[in-house]
Amino acid sequence: MNLDKAQKRIEKRVKRGFHGYPMISIQYFGETSALASKVEVSFIEQEDAQPMTESFSSDNDIRKDETVQTTIIKIIDRVDAKTVTLDETVHPLS
Repeated sequence: MNLDKAQKRIEKRVKRGFHGYPMISIQYFGETSALASKVEVSFIEQEDAQPMTESFSSDNDIRKDETVQTTIIKIIDRVDAKTVTLDETVHPLS
């Protein structure tokens, strides 16, 4: 799957809004707000459950990494997520 197609599929799922659980939450992190070098994908199976988090890192902007974006789509599909949230802000690495 190419990068544009993966990003469009993620955006489409985000635009649907809250439809219940299971839920996937996507957050980006980086040294600066212009370069996201890490992404965390959190899976929440049901309300009040502890999230299970998987993270990916890159030396380049991870938002432009076709492999990572395609992997996020596969995670969303695999868990049959009813809701997908995306925080567009690049949070500082801690």
